[in-house]
Formats: sequence, structure tokens, C-alpha cells
Amino acid sequence: MPLVHWRDHVSSHERRRKTEQTWWRNDRLDLANKIAGTVHMSYKLEVTDEDIEQAVVLLRAGKLVAFPTETVYGLGADASKVSAIRAVFAAKQRPADHPLIVHLADMAAVKHWTDVVPGEAWRLAEVFWPGPLTLVLPRAEHVPSELTGGQDTVALRVPSHPIALRLLNAFNGALVAPSANRFGRLSPTTAAHVHDELGDAVDLILDGGQCAIGIESTIVSFRQGRAVILRPGAVTAKQIEDTLHSEIAVPTQSSPRVPGSLASHYAPRTPLKIATEDDMENFLRRESANGPVAVLARRNRPQGTRAALWQVAPSSPTEYARQLYWLLRRMDDAGCQLIVVESVPEMPEWAAIGDRLMRAAANGFDLANEATGT
Repeated sequence: MPLVHWRDHVSSHERRRKTEQTWWRNDRLDLANKIAGTVHMSYKLEVTDEDIEQAVVLLRAGKLVAFPTETVYGLGADASKVSAIRAVFAAKQRPADHPLIVHLADMAAVKHWTDVVPGEAWRLAEVFWPGPLTLVLPRAEHVPSELTGGQDTVALRVPSHPIALRLLNAFNGALVAPSANRFGRLSPTTAAHVHDELGDAVDLILDGGQCAIGIESTIVSFRQGRAVILRPGAVTAKQIEDTLHSEIAVPTQSSPRVPGSLASHYAPRTPLKIATEDDMENFLRRESANGPVAVLARRNRPQGTRAALWQVAPSSPTEYARQLYWLLRRMDDAGCQLIVVESVPEMPEWAAIGDRLMRAAANGFDLANEATGT
């Protein structure tokens, strides 16, 4: 179903059936693509022009429309309308000082939102836009402070998902589009996730299938001619350094606040902890006495393990990122009292995943550090 209008009266049983069908379909597609040795991009292009027109009408009226991007699903609203921006904060239960990202149809729209664009920012935009890169720049005077969390900077991005671009071009303006979930929770990577999170708080959901990247965009600001990564994502530090021919600068206390930067974020309802491979079984023996434990690991289930649920995660960082929130949601719904995730390699290509897992586990003990005393 490419267009999901959840204000229609659909029974809870029917919603559950549709969600289960979506999971089954994606599981089968994943298996087929792994056999074929390909990466499943999950783009569904059946959203019609009429669907887009309906979304535009709602957005111009200040309503909320969820739509897919290549990273996660966004909760879209008119970026020029303060009442719509406030509706996003209310729907997500988002703190007012937490800024939003403005989504643009193309690079030409940047000049409306900022008067100062460093050469380094243009170079990154030329290489990585449309795509999973957000640039933090000085805001133009007319930009609403509600959008920027009261800061003097604005975050801008041109997404690459074809449905997102169709919507932006038809709207002929900019949209704020934070992840379409309750603040601090797992980001949605399917339309069903959006409904599960926000329900009737969303006026319309455009279904574009499962998101291709699966985690949020890389966020970059600039200081004295150097790029500063404020949130890691699919665009890596090495790619940025190779593009700019200069090293990344380290964030400071004066760096802008950005989405996803709080210590606790991207978290399931079930407590989550991180464990090293060596410490996993010892921990499970202790913890399983208190209730069922679910495990996410990049290896097969060991014989005799005490885990109630053992989910094998992809071995490649690209596929791991794409499936991470989807897998954690399924484990969150399994009824276990704890989720334990095997620590990922401390390598540059795993940095964004490690960041998301660290924040998801912020309210629990990080067993990878607990075991070593660090």
C-alpha cells in the first residue's frame, strides 16, 4: 500500500496483519538479494501524483505528512510556518531547544536559508547532495528561531529518496522532517513504524518501503575552514576529508546543538546493554535468571546459550545500519526484559552504528566497558 492514510478506520487486527506482511515481504526480499549478492535498496515508487498532491494540500494547510527519505522516515511540515513547526514538536514530544533539519529540493534553495556558505560546504554539497549529509550554516535573519532551537545556525539537507524529492518539488518549498517517532526513541524505517509511533498525530503517511540507509544523516558544521562532524552517519569522516583535502576538526562545547546529540537517544522501550563477544555468555548466565533476554549479534547462536531470542545481525556495516532499527523494534516487541547487543568493531566504517548503540544503551550499563573497568 503506497499511501497509508491512518485516519481511515482500520481495525487493530488489520493493522497488525499489514505490519506482519511488511516484515515477511522484507525478510523474503532480503534473503533473495543476499543470495543474488546484491544490496536491497527497498524503494517503492508506486506513490501516485495524486498522492503527492494530497500531501502538498495538507502541508500547505499546516498539517503533518510523514514521508520516506534514504535515511529514515521524516515527519514533514512547512518549514516557513511556525504553527506547523510547533505541531512537529508537539507530535514528537520534542524539547523546544532541539533544532530541526530543513529539507530542500536542490542546492539552489540553500541561499534562502543562509547568507553565508563556506566554500567547504559547497564542495561537500556538490559531492554528497542529494544524499545523507546535513550542513549546519549561519541562519538567515528571517529563519524562525523555533526551527533552530534558538540558535544562530540552521541545518540543511537535500535528500535523495525519489519520493522525498517529488514531494519537495511539488510543494515548491522547504520541509522540516525530523525522524517520525517519539523523541528519543528508535527512528522509523518503514511506514508501519511511523504509525506505531505516532498514530493519529500524523495526517498522512507516504509509504516508500524500507529505507535504504537506515540511520540518520551525517551532520557537519564548519570552523575556521575545517569541517566538524557533529553526528556520524553514512557519509564518513574519510569521505569528507578526501573531498576537502583537510582533516576533520574536533567538536567543542561551543559547537551547535544538533539532532541526536543527547547522551540517551535512539532507544527501544526495553533496556539495552552492550556486551563484548567474550563477556556475552557469562553475562547471559547471570542475567537470564531475572527474565528472558534477547541478543543481537553478528554470529550464529552458540549451542547451549541462555538467550531467549538470538537475532543474527548482518556482518557488513552498510547492511547492519540499514537493518538496525528494524531489528531492534522486532526485539523490543518480543517481550524480553533486556536486549543485549554485541559490541561492533571500533573501525571508521562502524562509527555511526557504534554511536547509535552507545546512545541507545545510555540508560543501562555498557558491558563492554563494565567488563574492562573503563
